Amino acid sequence: MRGVRKENLPVKLCSVCQRPFTWRKKWEKVWEEVRYCSEACRRKKVPSNSAATPTARPVDSSSRLKDNPQRT
Repeated sequence: MRGVRKENLPVKLCSVCQRPFTWRKKWEKVWEEVRYCSEACRRKKVPSNSAATPTARPVDSSSRLKDNPQRT
């Protein structure tokens, strides 16, 4: 039998759901960069730090009109 047995494949924990997932052939060259177990978890990813999340600020409607004179 060729290759590595499934029991001996490397395992990581998903950054979103915290479930273990195993190495896949398609991740062979980028295994160190893989953080998510699935496309769904990649879409739900949590920002790595709070600085990446923009803070909400109240918007004055008059300032919006000044910034974009084409809108009426």
